[in-house]
Amino acid sequence: MDDGERVSFDLNESLKYYNDNPNSVPCTDADSELLDAESEPEALSNAHINRILEPIIDSIAINPDAIARPSNFDSLQCLLKYFHTIPTQAIGKVLDLIASGLSAEADIVNQDIEGEEQDTLKDHRELLEMYGFLLRWAVTALESRAADKATTAAPVGRKGKGKGKAAAVSGSWDSTTHLIVALETMCKVLKLKLIRVFVTTSERDTFVSLFTKPVYIVLESEQRVKITNVRMHLFKVLCIAVKHHGHAFGAQTSIVQNLTYFEHLSEPMAEFLQILSEQYDYPQLVDEILRELSNKEFNSNDTKGPKSVSGFITKLSELAPRLVIKQMTLLIKLLDSESYNLRCAVIDVCGNLIVDLAKEEDERGDSNKAQMEAFFDVLEERFLDVNPYCRCKAIQVYTNKVLELEKKFNKRRQKVANLAVRSLEDKSSNVRRNAIKLLTKLITAHPYSLHHGGILTLTLWKTGLQVATANLDALKPAIENPPVDQGAVNEIAESNLYDEETMIEGEEGAEGEEPRKSPPPPPPPEVPEVGNSDEIIRLNLTRRYYIEAVRFIEVIHDASEHVCQLLSSKNKSEVVEAMDFFKVLHTYKVEKANDGIRRMLRLIWTKGNSDEGKGIQSHLIDIYKALFFDAPHGFNANEAATYIARNMISLTQGDVTPAELTSLEQLLSRMMKEGHVSDLVIHKLWQIYGVQNRSISKKQRRGSIAVLGMLSLADPDIVVRQLETILRTGLGPLGRSDLVLARYSCAALRHISPSGRKTKGMNSGSMTKLTNDHAILVRLAALVELQTESQEWFGVAEQAISAIYALSKHPDPTGKFWARARTRTRTSSCGRRSTVYRRSCCCQTDRKEASPQKKGGEEPDDLDLIGGTTEDDFTEAMGIIRERELLYGEKSILSNFGPLCAEICANNISYKDRTLQTQSALCMAKLMCVSSEYCESNLPLLITVMEYSVDPITRSNAVIALGDMAVCFNHLIDENTDFLYRRLRDRDASVKRTCLMTLTFLILAGQVKVKGQLGEMAKCLEDSDKRIADLSKMFFSELATKDNAVYNHFVDMFSLLSAEKDLSEEAFKKIIKFLATFIEKDKHAKQLADKLAARLPRCDTERQWNDVAYALSLLPHKNEEIAKTLTAGFRVVQASA
Repeated sequence: MDDGERVSFDLNESLKYYNDNPNSVPCTDADSELLDAESEPEALSNAHINRILEPIIDSIAINPDAIARPSNFDSLQCLLKYFHTIPTQAIGKVLDLIASGLSAEADIVNQDIEGEEQDTLKDHRELLEMYGFLLRWAVTALESRAADKATTAAPVGRKGKGKGKAAAVSGSWDSTTHLIVALETMCKVLKLKLIRVFVTTSERDTFVSLFTKPVYIVLESEQRVKITNVRMHLFKVLCIAVKHHGHAFGAQTSIVQNLTYFEHLSEPMAEFLQILSEQYDYPQLVDEILRELSNKEFNSNDTKGPKSVSGFITKLSELAPRLVIKQMTLLIKLLDSESYNLRCAVIDVCGNLIVDLAKEEDERGDSNKAQMEAFFDVLEERFLDVNPYCRCKAIQVYTNKVLELEKKFNKRRQKVANLAVRSLEDKSSNVRRNAIKLLTKLITAHPYSLHHGGILTLTLWKTGLQVATANLDALKPAIENPPVDQGAVNEIAESNLYDEETMIEGEEGAEGEEPRKSPPPPPPPEVPEVGNSDEIIRLNLTRRYYIEAVRFIEVIHDASEHVCQLLSSKNKSEVVEAMDFFKVLHTYKVEKANDGIRRMLRLIWTKGNSDEGKGIQSHLIDIYKALFFDAPHGFNANEAATYIARNMISLTQGDVTPAELTSLEQLLSRMMKEGHVSDLVIHKLWQIYGVQNRSISKKQRRGSIAVLGMLSLADPDIVVRQLETILRTGLGPLGRSDLVLARYSCAALRHISPSGRKTKGMNSGSMTKLTNDHAILVRLAALVELQTESQEWFGVAEQAISAIYALSKHPDPTGKFWARARTRTRTSSCGRRSTVYRRSCCCQTDRKEASPQKKGGEEPDDLDLIGGTTEDDFTEAMGIIRERELLYGEKSILSNFGPLCAEICANNISYKDRTLQTQSALCMAKLMCVSSEYCESNLPLLITVMEYSVDPITRSNAVIALGDMAVCFNHLIDENTDFLYRRLRDRDASVKRTCLMTLTFLILAGQVKVKGQLGEMAKCLEDSDKRIADLSKMFFSELATKDNAVYNHFVDMFSLLSAEKDLSEEAFKKIIKFLATFIEKDKHAKQLADKLAARLPRCDTERQWNDVAYALSLLPHKNEEIAKTLTAGFRVVQASA
């Protein structure tokens, strides 16, 4: 091509125009049709553009230097100006034309360079610059158009409306293929020996920037970077530019800037540096970037930058740990940064480097060990970071990385276990949750599997330690043994609360069967011959192994106590982790597992009106199903049913409280409803309960009927179908000889009645009431009349009477059936049950009035005779019967027992029998809930009993009775609540706990008015009994949700606590600090501060002044006058007063 036909192109001048405004680039020689369309470029169609492009394509296909013709070059520049509006097919053609032309020119240049054709290199340089400039413009314009399309397509209608149309428009042409072709062409050009083409460094850098700048622009698109093929081509362009064309500094600047502004580039940039280092042997850029980042200071308001840099450093340490470890002396400075994200990144890096060093420890030896120790120190130090996210990150690094390694790091494991236990008391629920996960992981990955099958039963390991120590001492008494932790040789820990699932402790086997026993500990090894040094070394190692295991298990025992408390957390995820922790403890047979498994039963009462509540209940069911309802693999159906039945029975064994049995009842009935209990399992339970010709343990038989009674809550037919079995067993000779069995049998019978439960889906036969001469009722009455000295009879009588009222059609104690009732327990139960029965009669009458009239021919019921009375009259009549007839009627057998009970309680010196006094007080309390007249006349006597009885059970019963009376006869109890609050000072913890529970219910339910006594309940926050303190915390947490209740009573509580002489200053501060957390409104804080500050001049002692000052320090009052008064101090305030 002649010089006269070539375009006069200056790269620097063109870039100046382009950088200022791409539309200002001159293109006077472009096709006239393109120039005419400048004002309306969208009018250009594919046909118009094709007529212009066809000759250009043909000429360049013949020779790439055809691009130098002014008309060709300017036409292409003009089309690039219109990239935002021209059709997509035209865009693809233009991009492919430029890329193919540049590729062909690169081939020619390469041939001339290899052929030493120096004369042509100048012309080639100009052509490369022209193609490079056009390619930069094209790629940049393409990305700009794609970004605009993405922005306009994002808010397309609601709920996805219009997405199909948008996808059709934008998805009809995919620019990715064209972009990849352009990037491949860039790589091809950059592989040329450009130093032969461009004489000066500045010229070469300018040319290389034509390719690197559009690459950085493409990297700004998150969608582009997600495409692996595109990402790899972008990296390849940059790697070649850095490696061969001095682009390292430019890349460093661009990468640091990108990390600051584009979060999505944090991990891709780490990946790029790994590729550059490993595939292109250029690690220097990593060093420079890490050095710059470690010295970079971020604005305190900038959160995006530190977060992106953190992700970059973390990812780089995963991909190229050897590159990062060289700069750790610089990166460690980030631990002093105010940004928690950067500190988290260093913590993550330390974990990744430990993982890498552990894999190659044998190769590098001591240097690796020293480095790992330093990184471990950093991790352990960060357990106390001021930010909870950093503390969580340190825990997560151990959980997800360090503990996944084959190497166990035993010394560090013990230390981190102690740190995790400490973190269980962290104020952040997220930290506590992760600490539980860490402890769970420590257990599942423990290194003590060489002995005892890997289980972590403390008693076994302590026994093994004693054996190992004895063998070592016997072998060589003069050996100087290493120090032993005193905790490792303590007495054997308390035995398991529960029996193992498939065996019940202490159970007698059936006739002809060997009794089941727990496997004995392994026998001590034989004592080797004296003088065997190898054996001494082996025994020393064994002993040390046992010592470490015992220490670890004791830490787990300590942790279990804290985790047990966290089962009551309000954070769902924390509760779930705690449940999983105890599941793992149970798997490894840790003794403390049973405490948590028993404690988590109460979670079945979690309110299910939220997703969190339902999630906790479902997880609890899953835990119990996995532990007790999933039979081992290989069991057939019969074996699995036996296994599950024995497991269910084991849940009722041991020191299980009534509250836990109630929770278990709710859990099992829920599981029955959800179909987790098969008919075969129920059959096995009945088989155990009803067996007659074999001798089985009492515990087994009791447990089976207890479980069956719980299941019958969900399906009463379970009991209905086996009435004969209950009649023969629980109500027969076996029940008379075992009153606990009889009590559980009576409880199961109560569940036949549908009273108080939904009857939908139940068999109507299960709802039929029985006549008084039915065999079941006769046997129940016989149990009530049973003559025995056993204390268990009281519970049997209570349950039998309840069952009679549940099953009998006419249970009123007016005929011969009840004429034989002579004891106080039966009397009180009859009185209360009669009241309940009359209430149910009212409900039945209401249902009958609402239902259609009975068909003719049916004999009318007694209640139908009251057809003419109104509902109010009927209710009034029932109230009169309750008030006057039950306890004072001439024909009422109960009328004789009210005065008798009061006489016995009032003359405790004459009637000294403790059981008599306990039952008389209980009987009187129950009768007081029947009649307000009887309640009012005997209330002073009951209060006296509650105050002065020496029996804590009697005092507890009186407390509960006063709570019941506060519901029944509020006007009588309201003036006597002070006596109830006094029991919070009771000398017996059980009475205090009962009183606190009763007051919690009454106050939260609005049954009693609070008159300044909340201070007594606040004192319980620091009670020595952990259960009382936890219950008190729960009470105030619930109280705080009710109309600013804590704020309204704060001053009264403060006054009482400050005046309490028996309350230490430390305990006072803890209580006030806890209560102050519920003062959330600034207005309330200011008002309380003003009230408390007014007390400062009136303080008589420095302790009083300190109490007020401490309370003020907890309130964000922002009052300068109060601050000055506090700064002045106690003596100055006294002087001014």
